[in-house]
Amino acid sequence: MSEAVVVGLDVGGTSTRAAVVSLSGERLGSGRGGGGNPTSHGAERAAEQIRIALEAALAGLDPRRARAGVIGLAGMGRVLADPASRAAFDRAWRDAGLGCPYDMVGDALVGYASGTAAPDGTILIAGTGAIAAEVRDLTLGRTADGYGWLLGDAGSGFWLGREAVRHTLVGLDAGQPPDRIGTRVLTELLGSTEVAPRPRDTVDTLVQAVTRRPAVELARLAPLVLDAAGAGDPSATAIVAEAARLLTASVGQIRPAGDASPIVLGGGLLTGATPLAEAIRPALAARWPAAPLRQAGDGALAAAWLAARSLPEVGDPAGLHRRLLASNAVAGAQP
Repeated sequence: MSEAVVVGLDVGGTSTRAAVVSLSGERLGSGRGGGGNPTSHGAERAAEQIRIALEAALAGLDPRRARAGVIGLAGMGRVLADPASRAAFDRAWRDAGLGCPYDMVGDALVGYASGTAAPDGTILIAGTGAIAAEVRDLTLGRTADGYGWLLGDAGSGFWLGREAVRHTLVGLDAGQPPDRIGTRVLTELLGSTEVAPRPRDTVDTLVQAVTRRPAVELARLAPLVLDAAGAGDPSATAIVAEAARLLTASVGQIRPAGDASPIVLGGGLLTGATPLAEAIRPALAARWPAAPLRQAGDGALAAAWLAARSLPEVGDPAGLHRRLLASNAVAGAQP
């Protein structure tokens, strides 16, 4: 048992991370590659980054020791539906020296498993986009939102950035001088805080600056809203509070009242000490007071744990989870 290892990968839009662990919970290797989301980068590029991360994680280890693997990624359906894409992933797996089987799961499931070993619960992710997903028996069930910037992603980084621009436009149309958010938006998008004698001219210029760029780039403005909210700016605080309300509503679409299973918070906006993370926790606790709140952790280790728990030698999956991922309880939340 001590000789066997499992392999996990967390494949994202900006990086690909791999982990190799023993069945006793020892972390034996880690590796990193570039962005590997097959939807945004293509399956061949994704497979190449997986190979790079795997080879780094397996350096100095005999890949024949691997018993199982799990790859967690967004865009899993695209890979599974396209034989050429699946073949590219299979080739990357073999080229890294691995002969064991592997499964592919959604990135939301890896995020959930990085926060808890409980088989049932909910994952809420807010980064550039936003999605809530139900987990039942460590399988993804119903989801809410995650529709992309054009149709949804309420409460996401894109949403925060768009609200910052809208707030600025409304203020300019009202003839008000730019406030803290407006000043930052004008600086970021126009390079100047100067407002034309006819404010509508600045409005039109700002609208053109936004529409000339890829829409998703509005997510880059999210930090300025969070910074302003952290400084106590009332307009920014109101925008963050609305984001928390919308994210909580997404969870409510798939989670019944009184559910006491864990809620895992994932994504850059909900992990760490961000104003949105601080706003979402009491909002969730008010709706589901008996639910433990957990914070997503290392996705590659979680993927490795998902691979290990399928093996008959692993008699205590919860204990292995504790050894690999420790406690990811949110500070101040119900234990």
